[in-house]
Amino acid sequence: MVKSAKAAAKRSRPARKPVKPKPFERWTLFDFVRYAVSRFVEAELVFAHGTTDVVAEAAFLVSEALHLHPDEFEMFAAVRTTAPETEKILGLIESRIATQKPAAYLVNKAYMRGLPFYVDERVIVPRSFIGELLDSHFSEEVSLIDDPAAVKSVLDLCTGSGCLAVLASRRFPHAHIDAVDISAHALEVAARNVIDGYALEHRISLHRGDLFEPLGGRRYDLIISNPPYVDAEGMAGLPQECRFEPKLAFDGGADGLAVVRRILNQAGSHLTPQGGLLCEIGRGRERLEDAFPRLPLLWLDTEESEGEVFWIGAKDL
Repeated sequence: MVKSAKAAAKRSRPARKPVKPKPFERWTLFDFVRYAVSRFVEAELVFAHGTTDVVAEAAFLVSEALHLHPDEFEMFAAVRTTAPETEKILGLIESRIATQKPAAYLVNKAYMRGLPFYVDERVIVPRSFIGELLDSHFSEEVSLIDDPAAVKSVLDLCTGSGCLAVLASRRFPHAHIDAVDISAHALEVAARNVIDGYALEHRISLHRGDLFEPLGGRRYDLIISNPPYVDAEGMAGLPQECRFEPKLAFDGGADGLAVVRRILNQAGSHLTPQGGLLCEIGRGRERLEDAFPRLPLLWLDTEESEGEVFWIGAKDL
């Protein structure tokens, strides 16, 4: 009797419908990267601002939403997100598509050689090959300078966000670095990185001015520069993402060499006898060699570039 009553009660209860999870509710970080990649490809976005491809860009945004260093993504790729984290990730993905702004501007951060730097629209998003070359060509094993440990003075021309000056301070621990930019707005960002980010105000001095103009007759053991080098044709064809960056940081004149020529013509007067110039010029190698046929420029390759950075010693200038 009791059993039959229980059975009847059980039969009379309405069957429970399975609860369907909301979209994205059970997604892992990897799932969000996969979703972002599909959305970004569909939107035909351009990637050249600290990330080199669509997968790296998606992983960067997901990592930044969760305050993870890019190197930590793989460790947490299978972790599922909370509701607030999901909302933040989706918001960044949609903002990247809707605005077409570089991802670095959306999160106010870019990485160089694994170090984070603050960035916004006042500066170009840092992506220079010089950072890698400072590590690979100024060590005890391989060096463009006889004794990198003896470098006491470095000049960073067109410093922008100040990232190369910070990297130089790490590569040359005994050196003082002067960092120059013509843009007062860029120097505000550089100061934030130098002072607030890395507390290097005792080793890095920021100067506003046109190339060597604010430096007087100072000489340096090393000059590094990632100057404006985009030619007129390139400026006309810049993708939408690049148009959020300061035009001043790109525009190298009709042939892209307007600023580079001035650097080459003046650098010799600002180098010590054992010093040299390391300068990035993008894809202007052929034009530069035609303009300066007598200069023995040494072209350096990196993991992602070929012949976009040159080195020349003081004795050859």
